[in-house]
Amino acid sequence: MKDSTTSSPLDRTDLRILKLLQEDGRLTNAELALRTNTSPATCHRRTQRLLAEGYIPQVRAMVAPDKVGRGALVMVGVVLDRSTPESFTEFEHAVRKLSFVLDCHLVAGDFDYFLKIRVRDMADFNRLHGEKLIALPGTRQTRTFFVMKEVIDNAPLDF
Repeated sequence: MKDSTTSSPLDRTDLRILKLLQEDGRLTNAELALRTNTSPATCHRRTQRLLAEGYIPQVRAMVAPDKVGRGALVMVGVVLDRSTPESFTEFEHAVRKLSFVLDCHLVAGDFDYFLKIRVRDMADFNRLHGEKLIALPGTRQTRTFFVMKEVIDNAPLDF
C-alpha cells in the first residue's frame, strides 16, 4: 500500500466511487459502474487503485452492537503518570491487546488518550475497568463517560 502523499490525484469519478461505497459497501461493481457512468472494467480498475493506494484501507461489515450483546457505549479518558515517548509506546502496545477497545486516540488537553469501548452493560464495564483498564501501563487516572444516546456514529466522510 502506498503512502497517501504519493497517491495519484483523485478526480470526480474517484470521489463519486468513494462516496457511493461509504453509503453502501455492498454495491456490486456493475451497480457502481452504472452510478458513476463508467464501464464495469474502468470502475473495477479505479476501485482496485483506490484500495491499493490506501484511500480505502479496509472493507468490513458494520455489526449492530445491541444484536451481539454490546449495546452500551462508553468513552474513557485516560491520563498517564508520565508524558514520555516510552510511556506512550508501552500504553499503546498494551491497549491494542484489549479486544473490547474499539478506538484509542492520543489527544491534546486534559487527557492523554480517549478510548471508545463497547460492553454489555454497566456491570460488564465495571469488571473490565477494575481488571483491565486501570492495569494498563502508566495509567494514573481514568474518567468514564457512559453514552446516553448515539446521535451520530461513524458518519461518512464529507469531501
